[in-house]
Amino acid sequence: MIALLMGAGLGLSFAMVGTPLFIRLLVNKGYGQFIRDDGPTSHHTKRGTPTMGGAIVVGSVVFAYLITHLVLWLLDSRSTGPTVSGWLLLFLMVGMGLVGFLDDFIKISKQRSLGLNAKAKLILQATVGILFAVLALAFPDERGLTPATTKISFARDIPGLDLAFLGLTAGVILFIIWSNLIITAATNGVNLTDGLDGLAAGASVMVFGAYTLIGIWQGNQSCGSPGLVTSHVCYDVRDPLDLALLAVIIFGALIGFLWWNTSPAKIFMGDTGSLAIGGAVAGFAILSRTEILLAIIGGLFVMITLSVIIQVGYFKISGGKRVFKMAPLQHHFELKGWAEVTVVVRFWILCGLMVAVGLGAFYAEWVVQL
Repeated sequence: MIALLMGAGLGLSFAMVGTPLFIRLLVNKGYGQFIRDDGPTSHHTKRGTPTMGGAIVVGSVVFAYLITHLVLWLLDSRSTGPTVSGWLLLFLMVGMGLVGFLDDFIKISKQRSLGLNAKAKLILQATVGILFAVLALAFPDERGLTPATTKISFARDIPGLDLAFLGLTAGVILFIIWSNLIITAATNGVNLTDGLDGLAAGASVMVFGAYTLIGIWQGNQSCGSPGLVTSHVCYDVRDPLDLALLAVIIFGALIGFLWWNTSPAKIFMGDTGSLAIGGAVAGFAILSRTEILLAIIGGLFVMITLSVIIQVGYFKISGGKRVFKMAPLQHHFELKGWAEVTVVVRFWILCGLMVAVGLGAFYAEWVVQL
């Protein structure tokens, strides 16, 4: 518990203090957001607002994680330090953040709303995702547990649903495809949600709060825990408490960033932040064996992504007609006359409800197993 409090405090402090310093640096360099002309007219006043704020979130998470483990080691030399699962999640988060950084930098330097072309972005994201997937099936611990598994999971691995049903090699290939679908869905979901001041950051705070609780529960009910009474419903998850530590650090860092990102935003997270956060969300789902459950916990991201799919699909099928005034969904309500803050707070409420339902489903699955 001390480690969780320390990590959350460090993540929050680094982001809270570092963000205004980063804003000053970006302003001096003239790195401001480019606003689409076809978006809501109220957004035109945001042109020039510093972006790439996600770099501070990512940096705060990395430093807080390493410093927390250093302090734990200084207090107790028997401390094991960062785990394989922790390093993997940081790799996915930082890797996706770097892809987003390149995208943001091109937008700023070229003064346009499009950064990396679709092919280059897809290749870079796939490279990071494939490396993560391959490494996640390696590095077994003393119990033979690897950070990820080829089994499909809801609140734990589902018996009988194994991607390796055609053999280990086929299973690895299918797992790489499956995990990259999750990563792509999560990164796109957070990226599409990041359109209003504080919306994506505030929603992500709730999602990482949920994964903090899941990690703590899985750690307390781990199959490797000595003296566990309910061993038949324990969790075969590698390094759950370290995943909980990382989740609470990201939780704290996002709160610190949200202080400056809330309306009127002094800085935007940009693709640097949205891709990094989306990568982390996907990483938690894969490493904590809650892949399908993510669709509930991250329900707001799913809803907003579906609005874009519906809009684009219906536009093509109907020959130019639209379901929404504008997609993603948050802009539809803006064009209906809702104030930006109203849209953000109501979407936060929806996100909170979905996170609560997801946590309820997670706990209910455990109860049913008793």
